[in-house]
Amino acid sequence: MKHIKQTATAVALAASALLISACSSGTTPDTAQNAADGRPIVNKEHWPKKVPTSGLVKDLTLPLETYMASYEDQVTVEQAANDLQQSCMKDYGIDLTLPKAGANPPPSDNDANIERRYGITDRAEAEKYGYELPPALREHTQQPMRDLSGVEVEVLTGHTKPELPQAPEGVKTGAAFSGPGRTKPARAEYNGKKVKTGGCIGWSKQQLGVQEADPITVAQLAGDSLVQSMKDDKVVKAIAAWSACMDGKGHKGLADPYKAMDQGVTNDQEPTQESIALAVDDIDCKKQTDLVKIWSGVESAIQEQQIADNKSRLTLIKEQHGKEIAAARQQMAASTQ
Repeated sequence: MKHIKQTATAVALAASALLISACSSGTTPDTAQNAADGRPIVNKEHWPKKVPTSGLVKDLTLPLETYMASYEDQVTVEQAANDLQQSCMKDYGIDLTLPKAGANPPPSDNDANIERRYGITDRAEAEKYGYELPPALREHTQQPMRDLSGVEVEVLTGHTKPELPQAPEGVKTGAAFSGPGRTKPARAEYNGKKVKTGGCIGWSKQQLGVQEADPITVAQLAGDSLVQSMKDDKVVKAIAAWSACMDGKGHKGLADPYKAMDQGVTNDQEPTQESIALAVDDIDCKKQTDLVKIWSGVESAIQEQQIADNKSRLTLIKEQHGKEIAAARQQMAASTQ
């Protein structure tokens, strides 16, 4: 249980960081050519579907997904913010091209990770890739960005370049030492213009009304609902039936589908015949025992109660998402005129 909850929280944190870490241009092209090899930098064909279209989770959604930002919406906000940042930097006489958003899509549309929430669920993919993601999702599109000078960092972020902390007394020179980089407030002005509070990044967020309040609230609730669902008698029995089915196929000692994933993952290498066989049997046993339907039904009921208990907070989060996306779309439309 602890492992599952930690995993859910880690996924939530990674997803919530998307708005902060990803970069984009000021347009929303279906594809943007990679100058290095001709492959598209942004290829929407590889973006996750909002609702699964295949496998045991086909057409399946969970109640809390209503309050989660979709990948497309997150990319829209990022693109609009980065367009503003580039424009802001130009006002200071700095030409800066930021990487494009949406170049390296995640396997799921939102924090629910419904495609693998209950373990793998797509037999057609399992027959080809075992427990690994399809090749298109394992590739990472590199978008080189030039190093920024100290003053460019100040104008962009509103603070100086982070300086690595001094090694503690007694630590030998050259010894490995890491810690949070220290920064100082940016200079007051550059090229005759006042540097904005929070730099061009902070200014872009203000223009779009990005508050980043409660960035992982919904994901945490979804993590809690998954953990709670595993304690439900119906789910316990369904998982036990799945485990017995796997045992009958020669896969001994697998307490739940997550154990099967741990055993079958080949760490981004080509899947072995053994891992493919395990993956296919895993999904067949899920289908035979109706595990996904039972488990998702129990979790849906838990999430409905969570929504009722947190209605005001969740409504505000959803409204804030809507405002940010509307502002981003307006900005994108204005930038193309």
